[in-house]
Amino acid sequence: MSFVNVPDVFIGSTDDAYTFVVLNRPIRGANRLLTGAGFTARRINDRTVYLLPPTTSEEANEHAGIAMYGLSARTHDLVDLSWTTRANPQEPRPDPGIRFTLTSTTFSATATTEVARLILEQHGFARSADGTSYQPATPLGMAHLLGAVVRAEAHAHSYGITVRVDLGIPTPDAIPAPSPRPSAVPGRPGTEPAPRRSR
Repeated sequence: MSFVNVPDVFIGSTDDAYTFVVLNRPIRGANRLLTGAGFTARRINDRTVYLLPPTTSEEANEHAGIAMYGLSARTHDLVDLSWTTRANPQEPRPDPGIRFTLTSTTFSATATTEVARLILEQHGFARSADGTSYQPATPLGMAHLLGAVVRAEAHAHSYGITVRVDLGIPTPDAIPAPSPRPSAVPGRPGTEPAPRRSR
């Protein structure tokens, strides 16, 4: 299953600077809420995706914030890993203090400072044997991994450390198709809601 399909609501960014929202279960009033916040509904890979074209980080943050606020009144199972709401796609971006690379088949994290490295380690990531990247210290289900990334990112932001999450989605047309969601069973790894990131 793709990480995009885990929470009820996933907010992310494509490599070409679109902000997108996917819904993994029906949410009452979501279409009106998202289109009212400036997103355009488009059918991609057998699912409805809500898109915001490349714009300034301030505008993207405002639109996504309105959408997140409205959706959080209907579900708390919401994950926001968009970089477009933090970095202006039209300006050169500084190297982030922490970079997560999260695709459907791979995961890694890198850190450029000692504080960033300590934050990753505090959230359960261990340095690779060659010392160049970080991986989960113990195997994690997709929902647990998303939760760890969200918590580490929020922690880094509290220290003023920039974070970039690369999702391996080059364009909106590459947003993965939906997949059947497993039924939530108490204590079963990978089925708990991942925490949302606060704005």
